[in-house]
Amino acid sequence: MPKDVVLSDVDVWESSITTWLRSNAAEDPAHDIDHLLRVWRTAKALAAAEAERDGGPPPDKPADMLVVLAAALLHDIVNVPKDHPDRSRASRLSADRAEEVLHGMGFPDALIPATRHAIEAHSYSAGIPPLTIEAKLVQDADRLESLGAIGIARCFATSGLMKRALFHGEDPMAETRPLDDLQYALDHFKAKLLLLPNTMQTPAGRARAQERAAFLLSFQVQLLAEIAGDA
Repeated sequence: MPKDVVLSDVDVWESSITTWLRSNAAEDPAHDIDHLLRVWRTAKALAAAEAERDGGPPPDKPADMLVVLAAALLHDIVNVPKDHPDRSRASRLSADRAEEVLHGMGFPDALIPATRHAIEAHSYSAGIPPLTIEAKLVQDADRLESLGAIGIARCFATSGLMKRALFHGEDPMAETRPLDDLQYALDHFKAKLLLLPNTMQTPAGRARAQERAAFLLSFQVQLLAEIAGDA
């Protein structure tokens, strides 16, 4: 990073981090650079919505968008497969790696702890509560990636990599059997994805999550009709 760059300039940092990611992001289609950039765009939109909301975002101060930027773009730079025993440590490993990368770029030291927390807290499996508005925005933006049209695409892409079946042929909606999303991609909807709206941290995130969850439900209805030969 050149010495004369203003360190609070979000646009400059977005360019620098994105350039680094183009050579270092995961090739997994559900966690690649496009995923990271979408999370950043969504987090920006949620931050804008929160800033316009009556009373402002908790804790009564605007989000530091440089923290949101760095956390959103680097939250998955250590990608641990979903079925790996260290999966719950992935966000901590990403935070460690992100700190190294940001220090090397000359990122403001004062913002590293908040960036680390936002990265660590984004993970569903880690179970770390987001304590700052920045962490809440990044967590919501990342979870929105598991819902709606993007969520369906990412779910089946990940399931394909893990050699899971699309759905149980005789009981696709698990009406008479236990859910098993380690075997069937569609089971992941009920097992996790449709539960996400209740975990959202911001009003704007919750509203978007409910809309995207409704899309998942409509997809299920259409899928069942096609399986039955009715559509």
